[in-house]
Amino acid sequence: MYKASLLENISYREDSKPSVSVILKTANTKEMRIVMKAGQFMKEHTAPFPIIVEIFEGEIDFGIKGISHKLLKGDIIALEANIPHDLTCVSDCIIRLSLSVADRIERVTKLTH
Repeated sequence: MYKASLLENISYREDSKPSVSVILKTANTKEMRIVMKAGQFMKEHTAPFPIIVEIFEGEIDFGIKGISHKLLKGDIIALEANIPHDLTCVSDCIIRLSLSVADRIERVTKLTH
């Protein structure tokens, strides 16, 4: 059994960068929490494996291949590997990102430094 909380120990960064943390690892996935304040963003990047993004709280503009999609609380989006995407926070948000166990956590955290 694995257990985690998207709401425990939330920390918004005061600079222009989102806060990224691993909240759970399983045999198949790495579950990450991205906490963003309005105006913060993650530049365009790709993932080497499929990903799932869930908006737990707030609103983001999620760019896919240069086309912006508004994602609201409760929305979930899945992307195949190697699809260019970016995120811009519209209102303070909590995002759950599901990565393949084969993906590297450092790949995501370096996008916020």
